[in-house]
Amino acid sequence: MKVIEHLRKADRTLLSFEILPPLKGKDIRSIYEGIDPLLDFKPSFINVTYHREEVIYKERGQGLLQKVRVRKRPGTVGICAMIKAKYNIDSVPHLICGGFTKEDTEDALIELNFLGIDNVLALRGDAIKSESSFIPEREGHAHADELIRQIAGLNKGKYLHDEELEAAPTDLCVGAACYPEKHAEALNLGTDIAYLKRKVDAGAEYLVTQMFFDNAKYFRFVELCRAEGIDVPIIPGLKPLTTLKHIAFIPKTFGIDLPQPLASELVACKSDADVKQLGVEWSIAQTKDLISKGVPCVHFYTMGKSDAVRSIVKAAF
Repeated sequence: MKVIEHLRKADRTLLSFEILPPLKGKDIRSIYEGIDPLLDFKPSFINVTYHREEVIYKERGQGLLQKVRVRKRPGTVGICAMIKAKYNIDSVPHLICGGFTKEDTEDALIELNFLGIDNVLALRGDAIKSESSFIPEREGHAHADELIRQIAGLNKGKYLHDEELEAAPTDLCVGAACYPEKHAEALNLGTDIAYLKRKVDAGAEYLVTQMFFDNAKYFRFVELCRAEGIDVPIIPGLKPLTTLKHIAFIPKTFGIDLPQPLASELVACKSDADVKQLGVEWSIAQTKDLISKGVPCVHFYTMGKSDAVRSIVKAAF
């Protein structure tokens, strides 16, 4: 079933979550360990992230280095197919602009369609570590709205080349990302929402937010989006803080402002266990508030670890 169909049919706040493919060399059991503890709560769909290549340099002797491109977390499509087959839960693969030509994108969409996967989350993706800013592939997409437009076109049977006569259309539900505190590269929240409107106009049927820790910012963001004519469902995304590293890493990396009450308590944390306990309690309060105000779904970023999310969902749903 499509995500948009889940949202339209629901008479309550739904649950979904996101997982990471395992690092190369790990087996599928790590995925089971991330999903199984959350099955009791009947998630409506599961997102699977896509990780583009990284550039590394290998020593080849005599002072020579070889530039090599590697993907550390392959397997997104295979994991999505497994989730559908093993758990009978709808899966949502992430599809990014980075590293893909338009032909690569078309082939990936055809593969998803053949597998019976009818959802995709369309993202620009991040720059690779060796680049200071995002650089699209030659003959690829530079922005998510361009990617969404290609998917919407394929849903109408519009392929890249005219050789495909009587082309069969795909039937993919397209989601997109949004940022209650603006994307890190946006000039301000207003310009970011204007760009978000382009993604919706291109064919995005629902939106999932970046993590946030202040519900007031989410609800204000929804109001601003509605004022600009963005009327698709906006799913809040939550990520519980669980380690001391998160305190500095998450605000800096994702451009997120931690509310003062949370920040004041985090300063007093002395261990990962302290942060995890506080993070879970904060997320429980966030989730209960979101549910009480009728959000369509709460989406959790598990980062491959489900124990904290299980505690939150058990207490809040």
